Formats: sequence, structure tokens, C-alpha cells
Amino acid sequence: MPIVEASEIARLDRQRDLTLLRPTSFALRAGERVTLSGPSGSGKSVFLRALALLDPLDGGTVRWNGQAVARTAITRYRRHVAYLRQRPALLDGTVEDNLRYPYSLAVYRDAHFDVARVEALFAAAGRAADFLDRPASELSGGEAQIVALVRVLQLDPDVLLLDEPTASLDPGSVRAVEALVERWFADAAAQRATGATVWVSHDEAQVERVGQRRLTMQAGVLTGGAR
Repeated sequence: MPIVEASEIARLDRQRDLTLLRPTSFALRAGERVTLSGPSGSGKSVFLRALALLDPLDGGTVRWNGQAVARTAITRYRRHVAYLRQRPALLDGTVEDNLRYPYSLAVYRDAHFDVARVEALFAAAGRAADFLDRPASELSGGEAQIVALVRVLQLDPDVLLLDEPTASLDPGSVRAVEALVERWFADAAAQRATGATVWVSHDEAQVERVGQRRLTMQAGVLTGGAR
């Protein structure tokens, strides 16, 4: 059974009378590493955001482990299915302040910040323990992306929806992000027998490294989604 399954989901821009995502079906199973490519403006981000239920659907349904996600369960669903945008927003304050922030939200009140764990994640990305004290405003684009990824990974999602997480980053930061996702896969397999990704990328070499199944999108039409 797929852990995430979309049935004929669609997105419209009614103000401009545009179809952003044509009715699309997609199935993602535990352990799958899916890549998604296509030209700019083809609807890749729209699809990922719809799959994460970040934007209201104009048709179709999303199921989690076989059950349709009710409106009242969307926040809980997003705890399991995490979307990482290409240009993440960080809060004012230090890196540690940004990592602690999710635990102030009601959906994570049963979880606790683990400084040793995040230090280990940063070490896997080539960052020393004192990186936690860095002001967020002083981070490079690559460092901000690493912080955003660690902020998500510490919360133990089951699915990562990665929207060009390494676009325009230097090679070292690219490999650091890939290493963090690989570590998350290993931890998920060992602890929960789950873990799956949909990774949007324009880099053919990266697609080969991080994906096992490839999807493409053109003008709001997804190819290879349902199986």
C-alpha cells in the first residue's frame, strides 16, 4: 500500500483562468526515492505543495496510509509529510533558535529539542558544533538550506518533498544536503521501516545519484506518477 497516494488532484488559478496542475494521480511507497524534473513553470512546485496539502485542492484527494486526509487532520499529516522549499525562510536569531522554533507549535508539543542529535546532523554536513551559535542573518544560501533541512529532519518526518533543495548552491553544500538526506534514509529504515522522497532537480547527475524512479512534468501534466 502506498504511504502517500494522490487521486486526480488539481490546482487552478481562477483569477488568471489558468490550470496549474491538471488532474494528477500519484503513489509513493515506503523506501522509494523519486525524482521530478521538467522546465521552469511546468508545475513541479505546485504539485509538491498540493501533495503536502499546503494549498487548497481544486479537485481530487490525498490519502495517507490508505485513509483520505480530512481537513482537521492536515496539520498532523504535515508532521509526517514535510515540504522543503527551494529558498527557505529563517527566523531572526541564531541557528539554534531556528531549530527550536518548531517545538513551540502545538503539533510538536510531545517532542523535545535534542542538541546532540542536531550537532550530529550538522557534523554529517561538515559543520562544527559551534554552528548552532551562528546568527541566521549571516548564513550563506547554502548554509541556510542546510539549516532548513536539519530543522525538518530533527522532527522525524516519514516523507520528504524536496523542491530543488540544492539549486544554485556550491558543490560542497550540494553534497552536504545529499549526505543529510542519505543519513535520514538510513535512520528511517533502521527505526521506522519508512522513509521516501520526491526530489525536484534539474541536475542530471544529481537525478542519477539521489533517485530510483524518475517523473517528469510539462505544462501541469505529470508523467509516471501512478503505478
